Amino acid sequence: MTSLFQILMLILDVVWFILIAHIVMSWLITFQVLNLRQPLVAQIWHGLNRLLEPLYAPIRRLMPDLGGLDLAPLVVLIGIYALRIILINNAAAFY
Repeated sequence: MTSLFQILMLILDVVWFILIAHIVMSWLITFQVLNLRQPLVAQIWHGLNRLLEPLYAPIRRLMPDLGGLDLAPLVVLIGIYALRIILINNAAAFY
């Protein structure tokens, strides 16, 4: 059961890293440091969007429209952190 706990923590860590990469890349695109006309940048950006849209879509439906401000990534990050806390606090159940 310890390996199940470690696998779940690894999955949460990978999702956390992908979310942070997506957030940083969105800032770099917004401030025109990265250009979506470059094929590699566009391919990475669209891949990250396709990967994370299933996490963002339900949250975007529930949240009110805030104009150009998208808080869905922040909510997902908080959710992942909350799941990590729950797993760590209940780690004894995996042993």
